[in-house]
Amino acid sequence: MLREKEIKGISGWLMLVALLGLLAGGIYLLISAIRAEDPLWIILWLVACVAIFFCLFGLTIVNPNEARVIQLFGRYVGSLKAQGLWWVNPLTLRRKVSLRVRNFESSKLKVNDHDGNPIEIASVVVWRVVETAEAIFHVDDYEHFVHVQSESAVRNLATSYPYDAHEEGQISLRLAAGEIAHKLREEIQERLVQAGVEVIEARISHLAYAPEIASAMLRRQQASAIIAARQKIVEGAVGMVEMALELLSAKKVVQLDEERRATMVSNLLVVLCSDRDAQPVVNTGTLYQ
Repeated sequence: MLREKEIKGISGWLMLVALLGLLAGGIYLLISAIRAEDPLWIILWLVACVAIFFCLFGLTIVNPNEARVIQLFGRYVGSLKAQGLWWVNPLTLRRKVSLRVRNFESSKLKVNDHDGNPIEIASVVVWRVVETAEAIFHVDDYEHFVHVQSESAVRNLATSYPYDAHEEGQISLRLAAGEIAHKLREEIQERLVQAGVEVIEARISHLAYAPEIASAMLRRQQASAIIAARQKIVEGAVGMVEMALELLSAKKVVQLDEERRATMVSNLLVVLCSDRDAQPVVNTGTLYQ
């Protein structure tokens, strides 16, 4: 694989001063040649001016967080990363590569999650180029490559996990945002390493059920919440009934046989588990009527 090789150019300011000095000397020689009426010196001066003018094309400006990939007749020479004004061989091809941090937000993708439910998902990927040679020579267009591979990774991640967790300890797209973001970053990085790209951050920016099942899933979530709440109420009510019976028995407030114990348990559960206020009933007969 072609790896990045950082090179140093010749100081551009030094070369600029040298070329301007040569140009000034050439003008002096031209004046002398014209006075001497020597055509050979005039021709030499013209050739020197063309060479000096051609050398000026070797001046290259490198901005902060930017690199220049240098090629000479199709061969990779190296990457110029140091900022400033530099001079390189004028015959080389210098391709600019930005090293700045960039972000990409994918479009809303419609995929099926692990349970087969259609969902809408989108992501934000923060990335930058760290290997200029790989970015230029290993892929055709590294920016397009980042976009396509990021969306492909998001699709694969969405099919690997359910939207909601239906079992204890199960990882879901909605509830395990931190872990899902970590796995998404790892998968995108694995796909983009051959393009010389580093993924700084990747996270889900949009997550929702598809419109055709959104209302049904909302009712399902509401039903799950109601069931969970009822379960907590029943667990608490059973504990309170147990505590009441133990206290009544320990303090010998009343002696309860099995039938009256069952009746008291039933009444207490109705009062504690009901979602409405209890209505008192006055019993004018015995405990058994």
